[in-house]
Amino acid sequence: MKIALGPLQYYWPRATVLAFYEAMAAAPVDIVYLGETVCSRRHELRLSDWLALADRLAEAGKEVVLSTQVLIESGSDLNVLRRIAGNDRWLVEANDMGAVHHVDGRPFVAGPHLNVYNAATLAILARAGATRWVAPLEMSAAGLAAMTAERPAGLATEVFAYGRLPLAFSARCFTARRHNLPKDDCRFSCLEHPDGLVLKTQEGRPFLVLNGIQTQSAKVYNLVDALPAMGALGVDVVRLSPQSAGMAEIVGIVRAVLAGTLPAGDVRARMADLMPGAPCNGFWHGRPGLEDVTAVPAMEAA
Repeated sequence: MKIALGPLQYYWPRATVLAFYEAMAAAPVDIVYLGETVCSRRHELRLSDWLALADRLAEAGKEVVLSTQVLIESGSDLNVLRRIAGNDRWLVEANDMGAVHHVDGRPFVAGPHLNVYNAATLAILARAGATRWVAPLEMSAAGLAAMTAERPAGLATEVFAYGRLPLAFSARCFTARRHNLPKDDCRFSCLEHPDGLVLKTQEGRPFLVLNGIQTQSAKVYNLVDALPAMGALGVDVVRLSPQSAGMAEIVGIVRAVLAGTLPAGDVRARMADLMPGAPCNGFWHGRPGLEDVTAVPAMEAA
């Protein structure tokens, strides 16, 4: 299996982003997704900057994919989408059906936000040009097994295996609201929260994470100990979502598991101090997503 670094979900200062991807150029990742997928007001990097990063990472031997914004809200958003979809060099991750339309039959990656839950939809995307699809975040191992059995020939499968889950997107900016600011004058408040803003219950338990217009899980989805089961299911790529600290170490652990030099059973202990929140993996086991199932085999939910 290959390791993919998913698109950056958070808003970091320009220098931080550039330093992060310079480190990732030296890390043992195979695929890097680039681009702003959450909010068009995040302007520390423009499209030209993402393209320059793509050149740098390609020089380092990485496969580069340009990701499109999930929620298109304006004409300027649409123009950026058209420029990404129409580029003639880099593969595109389409995160809404408008992006699928604009790639116009060229090869693309069907992103997780297309929410593909049946083989018929998968076949439609393959005919439209999809060469890889990212399973929905809520999909269980049993559901993935059923999809894999019917996936079109030549279509690779990618699974979100590590990171806070991007659960929902809204036209309203929750981070701005938390700071009593309107969305159009948010003062780029997301910069203050490099791994998102944790929302707690009245009992003080972490519940969700606010990340601009995106809502994430407070717990960190961690399927790294399920990598052997994914291999048995025919998964081709595992996706790791960027975080502000410890990402190189996370990548190294995943590479060691795939190489067979680190037993999957030892992964949780090795990763515990590197994670920005408590672990969860319920969706993979057909359970509520925030649950952390440690003793249930990956396919028992079937």
